[in-house]
This record gives sequence, structure tokens and C-alpha cells, in this order.
Amino acid sequence: MRIRIVDAFTDRPFSGNPAGVLLLDSFPDDTWLQKVAAEVNLSETAFAHPLPPGGEADWALRWFTPTTEVDMCGHATLATAHVLHSTGAAAGPVRFATRSGVLGAVAEADGSITMDFPTASLTPTPVPAGLAEALGAEILAVHDTPDHIGDLVVELRDEATVRTLAPDLTALVAHSSRGVIATALAADPGNGYHFVSRGFFPAVGIAEDPVTGSAHTALAPYWSARLGRDELTGFQGGARTGLVRTRLRGDRTLLTGHAVTVIEGDLHA
Repeated sequence: MRIRIVDAFTDRPFSGNPAGVLLLDSFPDDTWLQKVAAEVNLSETAFAHPLPPGGEADWALRWFTPTTEVDMCGHATLATAHVLHSTGAAAGPVRFATRSGVLGAVAEADGSITMDFPTASLTPTPVPAGLAEALGAEILAVHDTPDHIGDLVVELRDEATVRTLAPDLTALVAHSSRGVIATALAADPGNGYHFVSRGFFPAVGIAEDPVTGSAHTALAPYWSARLGRDELTGFQGGARTGLVRTRLRGDRTLLTGHAVTVIEGDLHA
């Protein structure tokens, strides 16, 4: 069967967030899916198969890290939609049946793809003891997403602080069921983005996720409220980086980005 590695939230190879993508006839057992994801060894590998016509969704979609299945993943959904459109397996809007409900993806005229995800609810919370030490930075505010993605959104002083973080990943495990998203306002919006972020997910086997689409379902409402506008662009990443355009639509958040296939081959397993 064909397997592809797709760089998501970027328009050029070796940037953005890489995801494995396999299009299947049906889902094999979970053990096999997890073994493939461990072999691919990227932050997420997406598995999808077509559904019968006439239902609420067109494809079933699941995402696995090297160690576990996750409830939501933006960049691997973008990668899957890119593969479907670039191979001709789908045309027009695509609806995915996932653990997070039905997620839509639409190819735009400029080659980007816009995804429709549920907006995260943000709950202000006191700074957890030890979190500043684990991140190695002063914390301005913390918001939890307990009923959605399970991340902590942590605002830091400035863009430079976010970009130079070198957190204690072992210590971070204790602070979130999924991940810790460090964020700050952009130093200069003239650079083409309004806020920056980095995402650390050691609790699910990912040290740092380069460009986390699902985290922007929380970052979009957070910064939209602060900046008084519904359309923003986020810049995320450390060694690898990418851009996520966000549009807040009440209980839904639209996430837009490009993707490019960098590797395609056969899986012999």
C-alpha cells in the first residue's frame, strides 16, 4: 500500500509539520495502526478510508502518535486532505468522521486547504506550581482547555521568549493531559503573523510538535479576543516552522494552510 509523508502548514519541503498519510480500504486492528505510526515516528500518522455515499461524512479518519491514538490533529488532517486532492481520490469539499466529530476540508483557489474544526473553550487557571520552572520562563497567564484538546495555553512575555524556550520536557508531563502551548504576541505584525507559539507534547510521546493545527482552535479565540479581530495568522515552531491562518466563527474555527508531499513509497507490512 502507498504511504506518503506530507509537510503541512507550509508551501515548501522540509518545513512545517510532517505527517504520515495512509489511505486504506478499511481500518485494520489498532495494534497494526499503532505499529505503523511508531515505525513512521512522526508526531502523527493519519489513517483514512472511504465511507459509503449518502452519510454525514465521506472518509473515516484516525490519528496516531508513535505511542497513542489522539482525539484531534490539525496538521495530519490537512495532510490527508492534500493527499486526497492531489491524487484525485476526492474532489471538492471533504468531510471526515473523527473522534472529534465531523471535520470539513475545502481546497482553496490558491492551493491552500481550509479546515473546519470545533473552537476550544478556554478556562483561566492559576499558574500551576512548577510550570514556570519547567518552561524556564516567566508566565503571564494560563488557560486550560479541559473539555476539548486537553492543552494548557500559556502566555509568555514576548516573541523572543517563546522562540528561545528550552523546557524540561520530563517536568512538563505533569502539567497537561496532552500538551503545553507557549504563546506571545508577534514582535512585529508586519512580518505577516499576529502571534507566535510553540507546542510541547511529551505526555503523548512528542517532544515538540512543529506546527499544531488543533492548538490553534484555542489560540484563535484567545488572540482574537485580545486583538479584537476574527481573522489572524499564527506562526509556530522551533527548528521547523509554519503558518496557520485562523478565522473564528463562534463554536467553529477555520484553519487554513498549504501542504506539500515530500516522500511517497510502498509500505510492506
